[in-house]
Amino acid sequence: MSRMLLHSRRAAMSLVALLLLVAGGWASWGTAQHVMLAKGREHGTITVDGCGEETCSGRFAPDSAAASRPGLTIGKSVAVKKGAKLSVVVKPGTDEVVRRGAGGIFHAWLPLGGALLLAAVIIGGGVGLPRVAWTSAGIGGVVLVGTFVTL
Repeated sequence: MSRMLLHSRRAAMSLVALLLLVAGGWASWGTAQHVMLAKGREHGTITVDGCGEETCSGRFAPDSAAASRPGLTIGKSVAVKKGAKLSVVVKPGTDEVVRRGAGGIFHAWLPLGGALLLAAVIIGGGVGLPRVAWTSAGIGGVVLVGTFVTL
């Protein structure tokens, strides 16, 4: 009986950890796809004019021969300040841009990094796989520190 409870607990904790990782990957992919698969998308630079509570807006100057556009928005973060010039990619069909380069990649995968850290606690304590937990925590930590350093 106790063996069955142990296996049931491990299975339940594994499902919770898997759910966390899937949710983190899902939340990250919405932005990461535009940063990592940027070929064929509009690239350029945005000069931040001002920031609201959640977004900042500014004038977009494309790298190609297209006309510049005012009023494009970028998600507000600690690293975005008025007057900053950021290298960005335009999300197709929207007036929203995302950073490109290493900083953009790390920032896009930030939700997955947090999910990896949370899942590490469950993997180590609930499932009983300490090496996998330390690996998960290490990768999550690298993503979080990488975001901090590159932005």
